[in-house]
Amino acid sequence: MSFAATATDQIAQRRAPRLGSREADFLAAVTRLQKLTAADLEAVNGEILSRMQSPVRMIPELAGHLIKAGGKRLRPMLTLASANLLNYQGNDHVKLAASVELIHGATLLHDDVVDGSALRRGASTANIIWGNKESVLVGDFIFARAFELMVEAKDLRVLHALSHASGIIAQGEVLQLTTQKNLSATFETYLEVVEAKTAALFAAATEVGGLISGRNPQEEAAIRNFGLNFGIAYQLIDDALDYAGFEATLGKTVGDDFREGKMTAPVVFAVARARDDEKSFWRRAIANGDIKENDFEKACSLMERDSAIEDTILCARRYADKALEALAVLPDNTFSSALGDLVTTSTARAS
Repeated sequence: MSFAATATDQIAQRRAPRLGSREADFLAAVTRLQKLTAADLEAVNGEILSRMQSPVRMIPELAGHLIKAGGKRLRPMLTLASANLLNYQGNDHVKLAASVELIHGATLLHDDVVDGSALRRGASTANIIWGNKESVLVGDFIFARAFELMVEAKDLRVLHALSHASGIIAQGEVLQLTTQKNLSATFETYLEVVEAKTAALFAAATEVGGLISGRNPQEEAAIRNFGLNFGIAYQLIDDALDYAGFEATLGKTVGDDFREGKMTAPVVFAVARARDDEKSFWRRAIANGDIKENDFEKACSLMERDSAIEDTILCARRYADKALEALAVLPDNTFSSALGDLVTTSTARAS
């Protein structure tokens, strides 16, 4: 066994007990929010299932595979919790939460094709089972259903928020492709990708909950800023966990980002801090995609030495603090408390 692999094993052993405990805290916060929104979530699931019906047999089969794979339903819960936090009275929050989840589901299908992913939430991805063309086309179908739900809310501001977010997500995908395997990619560019691919939908999910509640502009801005900053923090932690986590935590294979040559924050920091004799390693593994045995372990070891993962986590916590500041502007109730716990425990997952 190489020195790098031994060092990484030691890192994992030091992190393992805390990661398990912190992940349990996060899952407890998710469970709390699920219980608070249980009735609405059940209605959302029913709405999603009804919208996935089609006489073309493959569509409900493939879509059903994605839905059955589970997930925390984090994004639709953000819509439901935001509306309830602001004392919304009505039923449109259910349709909008379903729309948010369908947008997310469609982007997952497309992402897995683009990334060539084989595993999603511990199960084979749809592109592996049915094929790339089928996954892309069913993703398009799901997007169309999401827009139908948006329109039914009969609010142009809501339609604008979610349709705009959908466009931003697509832009983020393209931007990420331009930075992939590009060792000159900056942290600022990485943040642009995160804001587009992840945070845009978090922001829209909370924003529409505020828009339908008829609150003042300050509260509408605050609930959107909460979602935006939480989304950035959440993705930063996920990217850190790709190098310091476990498959059970991530729901995907650890090291996928490394193998795909993604310039996430840990890689950007590590490349910038690499010694002259180490730059060829990053060029071979990331830029050229020539990954050899123990390269992932070596990457983790270099990141640990140069505080690349630690600084990614610190950055996530700064955005989490911004999310909590935005939340402080809003009414103090059980929903704001649950959302605050969600942010705090989410960023502690990689502590």
